[in-house]
Amino acid sequence: MVTSSILLEIQDTVEAYAGIMSKVAQIEVEVVDENLYRIAGTGIYAAHVNEDMSAEGYVYRHVLQTGNMEIIYEPGREELCKNCPKQNICREEIEISMPIRLGEKSIGVIGLIGSSREQKEQILGDESMYLELLEQIAGFISAKAAEVTELKRSKALLETLRCVISHVEKGILLFGKGETVAAANEAAKWQLSLDFTGDMRVAVTPTGDSLNHQNEYRIRIGDREYLVMGHMYDLDRDPDQYSRVLIFESTRAVRERYYEITNTVPPEGMTDMIGSSPQTRQLREEIRKVAKSTSTVLITGESGTGKEIVASAIWKASARKNGRFIALNCGAIPEPLLESELFGYVKGAFTGADPNGRMGKFELANKGVIFLDEIGDMPLYLQVKLLRVLQERKIIRIGSNRVIPVDVRILAATNKNLKEMIEKKQFREDLYYRLNVIPLKIAPLRERKEDIRDLVLHFAGRYAGLLEKKLVSISEEAMDCLCRYPWYGNVRELENTVEFMVNMMEGDGILDFRTLPDHLLERSEAGEFLQERELTERKILQLKELERQEIQKALCLYGEDTEGKKMAAKALGISLATLYRKLDQNSQNEK
Repeated sequence: MVTSSILLEIQDTVEAYAGIMSKVAQIEVEVVDENLYRIAGTGIYAAHVNEDMSAEGYVYRHVLQTGNMEIIYEPGREELCKNCPKQNICREEIEISMPIRLGEKSIGVIGLIGSSREQKEQILGDESMYLELLEQIAGFISAKAAEVTELKRSKALLETLRCVISHVEKGILLFGKGETVAAANEAAKWQLSLDFTGDMRVAVTPTGDSLNHQNEYRIRIGDREYLVMGHMYDLDRDPDQYSRVLIFESTRAVRERYYEITNTVPPEGMTDMIGSSPQTRQLREEIRKVAKSTSTVLITGESGTGKEIVASAIWKASARKNGRFIALNCGAIPEPLLESELFGYVKGAFTGADPNGRMGKFELANKGVIFLDEIGDMPLYLQVKLLRVLQERKIIRIGSNRVIPVDVRILAATNKNLKEMIEKKQFREDLYYRLNVIPLKIAPLRERKEDIRDLVLHFAGRYAGLLEKKLVSISEEAMDCLCRYPWYGNVRELENTVEFMVNMMEGDGILDFRTLPDHLLERSEAGEFLQERELTERKILQLKELERQEIQKALCLYGEDTEGKKMAAKALGISLATLYRKLDQNSQNEK
């Protein structure tokens, strides 16, 4: 079986050079590759081309190994010939072997062979000329081998790049002259809905906006238009064939990635309305009806009542549940930064801005829901811009002139009395009526005490899981105390209290009066009830508890083996049988 080699791949060229060499030198020439396979031969060797000569090519093998030229003046009688099977019948008079190199590697040998006394004398008469000629021919063959090797490497690299380009997520358009696209990868075809079969005209113009480390471009294909984010690169080499390359991703993909980084969706399960009070049941029904609409909703209620939970419940029950839910607390962001958070800005929009620009919450919430919490804290000048967005459904990034249409449902919330603020000229009346299309009011927790038990159980289970604690039960006295507390901080205060209790819980897994925070016990109604109940139960259980404690103390002192129990019974003034009975009773009670 013939092993492939680079000289075998360029055999025609090697044979041509061997023929030229033979005619010029009037001497026989042969060429072998690195596997000692004869690639070319002239004269008596022409009939033996494409033969394996590894069994006799001792000199050639030595030249391949050393990379050095060898001259055999007495073939058959020199040291390198001693193992050759043709040592005693060699017809050669002189042999010059020159390595053919490719880089640092010998890829073959070219041999100049004199098979008569006349040819030997001819070579010896001008040996340096023959060596120079042989070296040049070896160089020509080596150059051709390098050219073919580089071509193969380039083709392999091109195929690898084509494979990589076809599988990268970003779109790539390779432009020829003008607006003609010469090539497009699979991502570009998918993002632009291209049925690409050859050269086609695609108009690409920058919008002038730059954000998130990328420039924005408008791509027009026929009557279709796309907005993408990316970079256009000019190609200097062979501009007549390829002029530019655009590497891009859709604006939608940028939004998706940015949304994943700044995800503000409430934790799983937090969109559920917990509680069984009439007010909560009515609120659930209102949410079900409101979710079907696209109108703006204004959620009102005291701080901590769960306005964001109501907003996210509307989102989850609506047709936009597969879109994004973006929450922004208007009172938590400094006034100078609020506008940029809402509408975004482009590169160089203002001093101190991120030099790469930033996408705003409205743009990020496109096709989804934006929740503006604490809307009453929004400054008046921004209220005007928000009113315009509500009316026109369009935004403009700070520092840009481009109008961006947005399809967003707005949910707003506040714990303030907006009507009083309107009278004080602190809130715009026209904005209020635009926001208050569908009003939803959340009752404070103290007005829906039936929800407290459900909320306590929910939060206790949740924080026991988060804190990796085993929750066994909640005592009735602790639950009654929690239900009697007025909860002026509403659900948020209740949640914080339950989290504190779970942290304070002992290894028995019971939430009881020992885990309640001090401020809860200090409240007159709840604290007095708990103290009264505790004192009552303490009068009934005091003797049993005292007995149990003394028995445990005696066992700890004397030991729990048979001898220790005898001594413990004696110290307690009871018989051993009575001790065993009481221990059994205590064990049954613990179960």
